[in-house]
Amino acid sequence: MSTFTTSSSFTITHARYVTSKIAADLRQVRLLYNGRPSEADIEKYAEEAALLLRDGYLERVDYGFKRDTAYGSDWVLLLRYIARSGELADDRPGRIPPGAPITGCYFHSYLTYTSKFFDLPQSDRDRVKAGLPIQRSPGGDAGFATGTWAGAKGYSSNQQGVNRTVFSAS
Repeated sequence: MSTFTTSSSFTITHARYVTSKIAADLRQVRLLYNGRPSEADIEKYAEEAALLLRDGYLERVDYGFKRDTAYGSDWVLLLRYIARSGELADDRPGRIPPGAPITGCYFHSYLTYTSKFFDLPQSDRDRVKAGLPIQRSPGGDAGFATGTWAGAKGYSSNQQGVNRTVFSAS
């Protein structure tokens, strides 16, 4: 009788598989909404998410269009990805709603880190951020215009991944 022990880890290959679906969603946004974000930015966003997801540092990342108002800024179209582990769906990307009122809006991304990231010494946090393809500026989250949440999907590999929801203003 033989006994086998297996161990699995979440590698950069697993993370890039998951974030390739984020990139596919962003490419659909690009097709539907005036060529934004650019292909170069999509590649950077996907790699940033892959690196952070692999290391357990990604809590949530948002991509979409914001409009400045007298009271701050509001999301008009938002793709929200929340990192998860365990038994997750692995859906096909897409089904981005067309026709969000993005006139006068700009493309934006907002990212939050996990407590695991903030438990690192500051020098290690600085090193992680310096190794990312996007250098983010500090800033706050935005509010929401009137609209609806929909499009729940999961993208995963090896029991790690993201859940996606989409907000679209009406």
